[in-house]
Amino acid sequence: MNLQPYLDFTTSLAYYAGKITLRYFNTGVQPELKENNDPVTIADREAEAFIRSEIERVYPTHSIVGEEYGENGKNGSSFRWIIDPIDGTISFIRGVPLYGVLIGLEIDGVARVGAAYFPPLDEMLCAADGLGCLWNGRRARVSQVNKLSDACVVSSDFQNLAAKMPDVVERFQAKKALMRTWADAYGYLLVATGRVEVALDPRLDVL
Repeated sequence: MNLQPYLDFTTSLAYYAGKITLRYFNTGVQPELKENNDPVTIADREAEAFIRSEIERVYPTHSIVGEEYGENGKNGSSFRWIIDPIDGTISFIRGVPLYGVLIGLEIDGVARVGAAYFPPLDEMLCAADGLGCLWNGRRARVSQVNKLSDACVVSSDFQNLAAKMPDVVERFQAKKALMRTWADAYGYLLVATGRVEVALDPRLDVL
C-alpha cells in the first residue's frame, strides 16, 4: 500500500489544526473540566472538529476516535484515525509552548501513519511505515548516546514517576543522568530527534 498520500494528508491536517489552536494561545482562554476532571478548552474542540470534518470529507468510510468527541460509529472500517487535538492542555492553558497536535492512522489495527505538530515552536514530526520519519522536512535521527551517565531523561512529572517507579528513578540518579521535565508529547519528539535519550511516564492515557 502506498502510504504517502495518507502521510501528506495527516501532516497537513496537524499543521492547519495547530494554526487553529494558536488563535487562542496566550489569550487567557478559560478551560472547562470534563467528567474525569481533565481540562478542555474551545481550542481543543475547534481543532478536533476541523480534523474530523476533513477526514470525513476526504475519507467518508473511515473510522475516527478523538479525545473530545469520541468515536464516529464506523467500527467496521479497516482505517481508524486517532486524534488528540491538544496534547498538553495544561501547558496550553498556562501559555507554555510545549503542547502538540497528534494524529495517527491505524490500518487493520496497526499504527501505520502519524504526525505530531507543535504550533508555537513550528516543529513537525511525521512518519509512515516504509517512508521514514521526518522532522521539519529533514530525516529524524535518535541520539547515539549509549550510557545512562551521558543521557538526558525527561518525564512529565518526576514526582509521580518516583512514586510509581522508584527503582527506575533511583537508577537514573545513581548513574547521574540529566533529568528534566520537558513534558507530554514534546518529550517524545525530543527522543525521536536525538536531543534527549529517554522519555518516560508511568501513565499514558488511551482514548
